[in-house]
Amino acid sequence: MSETKPVYLRLRERIAAAIMAGDYAEGQMLPSVRAFAAEQGANPLTVAKAYQQFQADGLIRVQRGVGMFVREGAADRLRQSEREQFMAEEWPRIRRRMARLDIRLADLADLV
Repeated sequence: MSETKPVYLRLRERIAAAIMAGDYAEGQMLPSVRAFAAEQGANPLTVAKAYQQFQADGLIRVQRGVGMFVREGAADRLRQSEREQFMAEEWPRIRRRMARLDIRLADLADLV
């Protein structure tokens, strides 16, 4: 994660990674804003901003007085979004660097 990104985006990436990894499964309650803020050493308002983005994106649902829950399909939607971002932003840079270094895809396949 880039340290130049705003803290709420870095927290959002951590939560997204945990959802995709199954640490927060579909239907599972997320930690409270205060609990997650304490765990991450972050300001609760910053965590709330990250959670609000998930809610706006339709990835979590809020049950008033109970908590926030991961919506069904959230992991797949996050994974698809990250794939699209990788292909649009990261892969072109990687391809250019590979070309500069004369690295072919077959060279990478040999590493696997």
